[in-house]
Amino acid sequence: MTAIDMPEYVDVAEQIAQMRLGMDAAELHGSLCGYLSGGESPGRRDWLPKVMAEPDPGVVERDSPLDRLFVSTEALLESPDFAFEVLLPPEQAPIGERGDALLGWCRGFLGGFGLSAGNNPPLSEDSADALRDLARMASSELSYEDPEGDEESLAEIVEFVRVAALLLHGDCVLGPRHRKSLN
Repeated sequence: MTAIDMPEYVDVAEQIAQMRLGMDAAELHGSLCGYLSGGESPGRRDWLPKVMAEPDPGVVERDSPLDRLFVSTEALLESPDFAFEVLLPPEQAPIGERGDALLGWCRGFLGGFGLSAGNNPPLSEDSADALRDLARMASSELSYEDPEGDEESLAEIVEFVRVAALLLHGDCVLGPRHRKSLN
């Protein structure tokens, strides 16, 4: 199996700024992940207007950072080795920037998930809990007082968010697909 490479955060952020999309790279990635995890697959050409719920946000050129973001995210969510990752600023960025980006990612995920999954998605109890936890995170604020401990805590939260997205994707996409193949 070949590795699936996500585009760099800075490259996605730069294209977003050029297109004047009105959200940052983490929030857009969260929206895309939520939309895909909620059961919709808009395809490579049509994903941006659907995920942003905006009729004409601009054209995503093939092999651009946003195109690679869609292709890699879709593949990583479907990957049997759970290689999915959350797009955040690089580790060299200040922890406050990375923490705020994670909260934005959660807000984006909730919006995208709501757009595609609707009001009553087929969630297990664990997925319903994970969705509630993501909502709590999205509406919270982080404080940073212990640099070493904060780094560790942020890494744990990122891992929780990553697993929550995979769990929700499993319930709303993989589970129904599996049930359909059994019939």
